[in-house]
Amino acid sequence: MTTSSSERGVSLGMPELPAPGYPDDVRVRLEADAREIIARYPDSRSALLPLLHLVQSQEGHVTRTGMRFCADVLGLTTAEVTAVATFYTMYRRKPSGDYQVGVCTNTLCAVMGGDAIFEALQEHLGVGNGETTDDGKVTLEHIECNAACDFAPVVMVNWEFFDNQTPASVRRLVDDLRAGRPVTPTRGAPMCTFKETARILAGFPDEREGAADAGGSAGPASLVGLRLARGEAAPARVVHPREGAPHDTARDTSVHQPSPTEHLSSHDAPQETSASDPSHPAGPAAEEGE
Repeated sequence: MTTSSSERGVSLGMPELPAPGYPDDVRVRLEADAREIIARYPDSRSALLPLLHLVQSQEGHVTRTGMRFCADVLGLTTAEVTAVATFYTMYRRKPSGDYQVGVCTNTLCAVMGGDAIFEALQEHLGVGNGETTDDGKVTLEHIECNAACDFAPVVMVNWEFFDNQTPASVRRLVDDLRAGRPVTPTRGAPMCTFKETARILAGFPDEREGAADAGGSAGPASLVGLRLARGEAAPARVVHPREGAPHDTARDTSVHQPSPTEHLSSHDAPQETSASDPSHPAGPAAEEGE
């Protein structure tokens, strides 16, 4: 005999999470979507992450009603669902804006201007980290590295990239978002609302025009590294060999010839140490007490 999630919650001594249910029409629609999601996995519990995105697409954040829904359809306790929903930052726990504007303030973006961008947006929007504008359009937040360091400083809106930003460009960006003017990411799919993004993350088709062909690539610095790895780029500069070292005169035309005054790195310049200086030969190590 199986027990419901609420029965198991009571048996474990956990208080019930009071939450109103979805309206009948909404619950019927969400249950149909949930069945489609759960069918993708051999173990229904594995569907929890996409189901949380699904309920987030309904109200713009993960509500107690949404967590109760996930618990019911998966046969889990609300405590188990809450533990997951509160662990991942991609699940919002309070009402948020149509557009999640995230400013990368991790190391490289920060030194390239990310901190200045974040401060400019705080002042321009009149909100702090994790807060939403009064019109419900924009939520501002710090974000961690999004593997786009070649394009630093980077801003993301609903996880779409806006590269090489400045305080002036992001002020225009959020003004356009709030005014309903078209906004085009630097790369990737066309812009959509946070609720629409959440439904896509739940695993449903992305119906935005051009989304199927949207894509991006690494920036110039990463691509140079890739070409070097493939042997497609010019070889690194070779320093002049040390005096007396064998060398191939046929290659001398491609070898950098340092001037007498040019500083060599410590790896290239002979070091005057006791091991290499004939005037100060190194003797055997003295025994302790001698």
